[in-house]
Amino acid sequence: MAKHNRIYKEQLPKITPHVCRHTYCSNMAKSGMNPKTLQYIMGHSDIGVTLNTYTHIGFEDAQEELQRVANAE
Repeated sequence: MAKHNRIYKEQLPKITPHVCRHTYCSNMAKSGMNPKTLQYIMGHSDIGVTLNTYTHIGFEDAQEELQRVANAE
């Protein structure tokens, strides 16, 4: 019985709707969605909010983009 009750004591990651918005925005930007379209979908009046606050791009993403451009030449 204790084995089954253990699952209720384990801490789950805190995932909120706000975290989901950030994830959605970042994933759409990484997939190549037009930034102005993404701004409209997110409901932001300023593109800076979309690009600087909600879009999280890492080093690996930059490497992939540079590789994509290099392969296109």
